[in-house]
Amino acid sequence: MLYVTCALIIHQEKILICQRSEKMKLPLKWEFPGGKIEAGESKKDCLIREIKEELHLDIEVNEPLQMVEHHYIDFSLQLFPFVCTVIAGELTPQEHAQAIWVSRQQLMNYDWAEADIPIVKEFLSGNIIKD
Repeated sequence: MLYVTCALIIHQEKILICQRSEKMKLPLKWEFPGGKIEAGESKKDCLIREIKEELHLDIEVNEPLQMVEHHYIDFSLQLFPFVCTVIAGELTPQEHAQAIWVSRQQLMNYDWAEADIPIVKEFLSGNIIKD
């Protein structure tokens, strides 16, 4: 089982989504950015580190959403999503094919990684737009 965090980063009423590269598992699927929790690392610290490494953004980690457990054919994960805001930095994707800001209304227009779909649905069901 992999333990992974992800960030729903909200900035100017847009949400950051990332497309996995062709070299990654689940190639070209869309996801909320994040990464694996390292030994001894808190979920919030993991998210701050991963977003800095992958996107060159400094974030504030705010409220958590529901954890998602998902079983793909070749691996399983527990995904811990958090609503976040940008503090500083300039978006510079390091690993993803692309990273874009979209409106809440556009979220369902993308080919999401299966584990991220319940997070998209939870986000859309609430009024979580803070900036």
